[in-house]
Formats: sequence, C-alpha cells, structure tokens
Amino acid sequence: MCGIAGELRFDNQPADLAAVERITQSLTARGPDACGFNSQGPLALGHRRLKIMDLCEASGQPMVDSALGLSMVFNGAIYNYPELRAELEALGYRFFSEGDTEVLLKGFHAWGEALLPRLNGMFAFAIWQRDVQELFIARDRLGIKPLYLSRTGERLRFASTLPALLKGGDIAGVLNPVALNHYMSFHAVVPAPDTLIAGIEKLPPGTFMRIDANGKTSQHRWWTLEFGASEEEQGYSFEDWQERTLTTLRESVALRHRAAVDVGVLLSGGVDSSLLVGLLREAGAADNLQTFSIGFQDAGGERGDEFKYSDLIAQHYGTRHHQLRIQEKEILEQLPAAFRAMSEPMVSHDCIAFYLLSREVSKHCKVVQSGQGADELFAGYHWYPQVDGAKDPVEAYLNAFRDRSFEEYADTVQQQWVKGDFSGDFVRQHFAQPGADAAVDKALRIDSTVMLVDDPVKRVDNMTMAWGLEARVPFLDHNVAELSARIPAKYKLPDGGKYVLKEAARKVIPAAVIDRPKGYFPVPGLKHLQGDTLNWVRELLTDPSQDRGLYNPAMLDKLFNDPEGQLTPLRGSKLWQLAAVNLWLSEQGL
Repeated sequence: MCGIAGELRFDNQPADLAAVERITQSLTARGPDACGFNSQGPLALGHRRLKIMDLCEASGQPMVDSALGLSMVFNGAIYNYPELRAELEALGYRFFSEGDTEVLLKGFHAWGEALLPRLNGMFAFAIWQRDVQELFIARDRLGIKPLYLSRTGERLRFASTLPALLKGGDIAGVLNPVALNHYMSFHAVVPAPDTLIAGIEKLPPGTFMRIDANGKTSQHRWWTLEFGASEEEQGYSFEDWQERTLTTLRESVALRHRAAVDVGVLLSGGVDSSLLVGLLREAGAADNLQTFSIGFQDAGGERGDEFKYSDLIAQHYGTRHHQLRIQEKEILEQLPAAFRAMSEPMVSHDCIAFYLLSREVSKHCKVVQSGQGADELFAGYHWYPQVDGAKDPVEAYLNAFRDRSFEEYADTVQQQWVKGDFSGDFVRQHFAQPGADAAVDKALRIDSTVMLVDDPVKRVDNMTMAWGLEARVPFLDHNVAELSARIPAKYKLPDGGKYVLKEAARKVIPAAVIDRPKGYFPVPGLKHLQGDTLNWVRELLTDPSQDRGLYNPAMLDKLFNDPEGQLTPLRGSKLWQLAAVNLWLSEQGL
C-alpha cells in the first residue's frame, strides 16, 4: 500500500523531477515508511511506501530491473503473489526481494498484459519499458486502488490522488461542469474518466493504458462483470448458491489474511463486517484479533451508534474490541482535515466516521479488513426490488437513487453550470448496454462497477490511507464479485436483500446480527443539520469569500428555511452536499 506518481514527456525534454517530487511528497500519509525516486530521460517516477507484505529494503520503489529493462511503481497488494512467484521461478526468473512488487515486475516481463487476469488483489501500477520507450499503467478490476491522470500536449502525469497532481503545477483548477452535474445528482458519484477538476481524469477500473514517448496512447478494458449463471450452473438450487457463496468468501478472507503485520476488522455490527470476523477466526486469526467500532452523538431522534450489535460480535469471538464515540464538536473540528484527505468531494456522512475510526485503528495496527461491497454485489439496498418490478426500470432507479432531477439541478446551480442531464444520460446508456438482461442486474451492475468504485470504495481508500492504514475488502475479490453476478436475483432480493449471503452467514455468525433492521454508518449530526453544525454550514455557504459562482441564492434560501426537510432520496442533507463542495475546494486551495 503506497502512493505513486510519475511524469512522461512527449516533447524530447527530460521529465520534470522537481514536479514529481512535489507530487510524491504530498502522498506521504499514504506511504509514511519510505520514499524513492527514479528518472530516466523522458520519465520520472516517485513512490511513498507503507511496508506491509515485505518489510525489507529490497522491495523499495521505484523498483528497477536493468537486466529486464523495466522500472515500476505500484500501489496495492497482490494476495496470490507467492503462487505467481512459483510459476515465474519455474520459468527461470530469479528474485532479489520477497514481496509482491517484484512479482508484478517480472510477471509483466513474462506475460505482458496477460498478467492482469492472473492477479488477485487491489492495484494501480505503472511500468516503464526502457527498450521500447513505452509506459504501461493499469488499475484493478473494481477500482479499489485509485489512479489520477493529467495530460497536456507536452506530458502525462499520474498520481494516487487528485490533490497530489495539483501540487505538480500547471493545472488551472477550473471545475468540470459534467462532473458537477454528476456530483450534485448522482449522490456525489462522478464516473470515470471525469473528475470535478477540468484537466484531471481517473483511469477507469479494470482498464490498462499504453503511452509511448511520442504521446501515442491506447486504452483497453481488460475486465468486465458479466451477469447470468453459466450453463453448468443453470440447475443450481438455492442451497448450491449458498454454499458457493460461503466457500468463495472463506477463500477471499483467508487470502487477505496474509500480511507481515497484524490485521484488524472495522466492525459496524452489520452482517457484512460481522461475517468477516467469523471467517477470520475460521482462517486462524490469533486470539488477539482486534475489532474497531465508532459511534456519534444522537441527533434528530436518530441513534448515532450500533454498539449493541458490534459488542455482541466482539464478545462472541473474544476480540480485542475498541469503541470510539465522537461528539459534535470533534466532527466540526476534524471535517476540514477529512476533506483535505479526499481525492474528490464525497457527501456520505460516514466519510468522517471512517476518517476518525482510521485515526484510532492506525494506533493499533496497519491492516484492517472492511465489509464494503456486499450491498452492491448481493442486492442489499432498498431500490433493487423497486427496479425489479418497474415498468420503467431506468426511471425507478433514478427516482430511488438520484439526489436531484435535472430540473432541480438547474434550479440549484447558476446558469453557466447547466450544460446537460449528464447523470440521467449516463444511467440510461448504462442500462442499455449488453451483458445483463434483467433490470435488477443492470442496476446491480451500475452500482458494483460505478457507484461502488466512486463512493464506498473511494471513501475507504481515502480515509484509511490518510492515516497510513491499509484496508482490505474481501467482498471485492473478483471471484466473489463474479459469483454474485451469476446468482439469480430471486436468491438475493428476499428478506430485505442479500438473502443468499445472510443465509450463508447463519453457518458462521450469531443470528441476532442477521435478523436485525438494516443499519448504516450513522452520523446523525450531518444528516439532521442543527445547532452549531447548521451555523457552520450556513457560514460556509454564505461567506462572500467562499462564493465561487456555483449556487443559485434563491435555492440556498429555500434550503436554509427547511434544513431538516430538504433531504435526498437516500436521506442525505441537500445543504450538506452543497457545503461539501465548498469545503473540499477550500481545503485543496482552489
């Protein structure tokens, strides 16, 4: 787990190492243990290292293999690297380190782009091929590890975060109206390649790109999530799918238990994180397995914690449990720091929860497992049944998920930002794509390959890496994702969703955490804007020094007249969503 950066010039000039150094140093939180640079003519690479898999200096980066003519930087973790290393050794390769980085480097030499489907893990990496003067960059299947790009006619730069690229200079910091529409409408999700800043893109998940020293570029999607049971699975019973689900999850959790340091669990008390604790115990996690839960001050009649259920699991498995309770005052104090850590503005209340929880976890361990992805893969959200039975599935999805219609968006922002209904068009185009026949599968596909990537997964990556903490997400093992896509929806939708997963979980964890109302990571103070929090948001949106010409004053007045009543379909504060953009831009110096 690390921060990576680089520049490739197209104009026969040497790479700007000073710019790469500035970008790399801004990634220190992601890799606090070591730093390295390498420059070769048109290319410069930078790396910040968090030591997890291999603690030795031989695995430092940028990693250069002069004999093979390759150099690379890599962010992530390849869980099946011992097996890949054994294959490569059988082919005659010799290794000077013990970790996964060198396996990637030599695996690329052996197999080229065909290496990618062999990998089980999370990754974003860049490999420079000296002899052909070509850069190869790639991102994992479900976008667990980020990669941002900035390109001009003279150069390409890349980095693990968007704010890091800003440190390189020569980016105007102008907002992208397409991304603003997505952010304000699609629950802050901005699908790749767009970002909120014009001139900065993100490499889509499951994609690789080749760029040579003349700027010639090709990009390919190397993985897609296909829905529908295979021919041999057509006759599977519910019990068959249930057993396959549990077996595949067991393998994923055990694989992600590989580490040179202790592994903990972010324990919300829901089915997903509770199941991870149970499966880790099955996988041989030591008696000192640590679990971590967070709670917040109640607000608007809504309870701010789920300690009842997290305590139940911690006691059942005898974990070393840590409870963190946060008051409103600390939320307001820490929100600016949390937004500085965001690659893009995120509106979900639990960003601050993950940020503060990660701060606590980082005091005790370097690696945690987290339950992100189960809802998107196994149909855990309330809108899937609505889409499944709808005459117009696209409209059903938009009505359930989208924060604002295009008409309301046009009333919210000033006229110069109203360029089109990009979020609505995106959903309509996605539902029209082949690869998923049933309407509910189309909704699951867009959620698991787009929404999941640029909301829950990005949130966990940004907030944990702000504290040099590696988060592993077993539900996003590609084997789990591919299996879930093949399971018929009729086995996912019952019992409030995730039916097949819940029934599999009964074989591992107590029923009390399965047969409970669905919960979220609640931060009531940011949902029910009251008191000091409301005053803080009002100042952020009405201070003349914060006015960027984004919002219609009449809409601001309407929202402030009824701050608790103006909620999105997903029950988030519309005021908070507007304030979050201003706060993020301020914290990035824009």
